[in-house]
Amino acid sequence: MQLAYTKHFKHAYLVLVLLFSYEFSIAQSKTDTLISTQIKDIGDVLFKKKKKDSIKIAEKKDSFFLLIPVIGSQPATGFMFGFTGQYTFKGLKPEDKYSTINLNATYTTKDQWLINMKNNVLLSGNKIFLSGDWRFYIFSQPNYGLGTDIIPPAKDDEGFSLDSLSQPMDYNYIKFHQTASWLVKNNFYVGAGLHLDGYTSIDDNNLDTANQRYTAHYNYSTKYGFDPKKYYVYGVSLNFLYDSRDNQINPNHGLYGNLNFRLNPAIGKNDYTSTVLFAEMRYFKPLSKTNLQHVWGIWVYGQFVTSGKVPYLNLPSIGWDQRSRGGKGYTQGVFRGNNLVYLETEYRFPISKNQLFSGTVFGDFTTASDKDRDVKLFDSIQPAFGVGFRILLDKKTRTNLIFNYAWGRKSKGFYLNAGESF
Repeated sequence: MQLAYTKHFKHAYLVLVLLFSYEFSIAQSKTDTLISTQIKDIGDVLFKKKKKDSIKIAEKKDSFFLLIPVIGSQPATGFMFGFTGQYTFKGLKPEDKYSTINLNATYTTKDQWLINMKNNVLLSGNKIFLSGDWRFYIFSQPNYGLGTDIIPPAKDDEGFSLDSLSQPMDYNYIKFHQTASWLVKNNFYVGAGLHLDGYTSIDDNNLDTANQRYTAHYNYSTKYGFDPKKYYVYGVSLNFLYDSRDNQINPNHGLYGNLNFRLNPAIGKNDYTSTVLFAEMRYFKPLSKTNLQHVWGIWVYGQFVTSGKVPYLNLPSIGWDQRSRGGKGYTQGVFRGNNLVYLETEYRFPISKNQLFSGTVFGDFTTASDKDRDVKLFDSIQPAFGVGFRILLDKKTRTNLIFNYAWGRKSKGFYLNAGESF
């Protein structure tokens, strides 16, 4: 047991120490210099508002509300339509940072209803940090097994298709994750959280036990003692957070780090005690002294089942981060494992002189393990890369409408969101 804890905390420790060292090494170069430039957002162009020739970036308003329709398609959902709303706001003091509350509701041609509410809110002069992920899904999603080695190496992947591994499943999902953290000193917060994940009405479409047709979900559930039709995971957590970003919607510089250790006690029938460690870091560095919109960013997170056992659908999986932005280039849930590490890096740059249009190029990597087959982290790594286009919706909060297209191995995807990917 001690070895398991040591190994997983070592993963998290190495990630956080490396990135905090970057943060301190550039501390003297970080600046919020008031750069005067002719910046225009979509409102300036569409409504031709009269503005001063020179607009200072530091002149910020208190709030911005965005409501846009969602129309798109991806393998996990099919064609989908609905709306997404984002409210961005800040306190009365100049040093107060922006907070966001996101709400979206979509319906898909696969008869799915997806309702999400996310909050990242700073209160009391940045002294309290609330972070929440609330969801209700009437959902369907295929499973593909555990580990990132489900896609064979390039030398062996001729004729391979992810569809050959697809195991369709319908289920209802309810999620309530909420943490509250208090400022201790210099951007460092300590707090706690409550967590609930409930999976009900599970219909494993390919399962036919009478004819000995089994699925990855069924085999895992019966092996580890979970009801294959429904299960819940309840948890409490201890949270450590560091945030020096200048703007959480679209940072020009700074570091965000989060270490969350969760205890899931056995409360109901077929529940089992487990512990899960989640470690995340986002780092941003401006690449130009005269235009801070040239930014290099990196996002890395790891989720590790450090003890006990959790049900199949609650295992670490790609695309199930708070804002469902990870794993671009791959279908949500395609990579799942007992442990998972994800890394994404991108370069953000202005396209137009007035910064109404900007772009990005990015790449990401995923690795997941499967202890039953002795597949370890980093035994198999699956990459993806992509490009993005941005339209500036609100220059004071730096809110963009983002379009991303990504290519993975045997997979690709298009993404439309408000706010940056990380």
